Amino acid sequence: MIRVGFGFDTHQLVSQRKLIIGGVHIPYPLGCKGHSDGDVLLHAVCDALLGAANLRDIGYHFPDTNPQYKNIDSRLLLKEVYSLIEKEQWQIENIDSTIVIEQPKISPYIEQIQLSLANILNLEKTCISIKAKTSECLGFIGRKEGVSAYTVALLSQ
Repeated sequence: MIRVGFGFDTHQLVSQRKLIIGGVHIPYPLGCKGHSDGDVLLHAVCDALLGAANLRDIGYHFPDTNPQYKNIDSRLLLKEVYSLIEKEQWQIENIDSTIVIEQPKISPYIEQIQLSLANILNLEKTCISIKAKTSECLGFIGRKEGVSAYTVALLSQ
């Protein structure tokens, strides 16, 4: 059996926060506002994996009303999601993600991000595709007010 899951997340960019995408710190004067560390990519990956396994969503498992998750490293959330899908005997075949951000440029960090996800999910780097796009100066992303991430995950059983 195979299943596809789709994940999406978006966060506002604010001062006095680190910009962490895919578990990688990217030097920039703004970071993602969020209850956790605001890692927009890892949150989208979590939702894609949970969706494919029919295990609800990241907010269900890690609610922002729970102080336990305040400023938590999203790599820990993804590890827990990975444990949940493994418990249901799902195997990740591949992950395909797109990060939409005007600045900074993400392309120099793509390999680091792939390795970060590969290490967390016990996958080969070649099973993880990361793409970076801008919004061509349109909307809140174009105004450098936020960042979004889209992810598709393929699971098999």
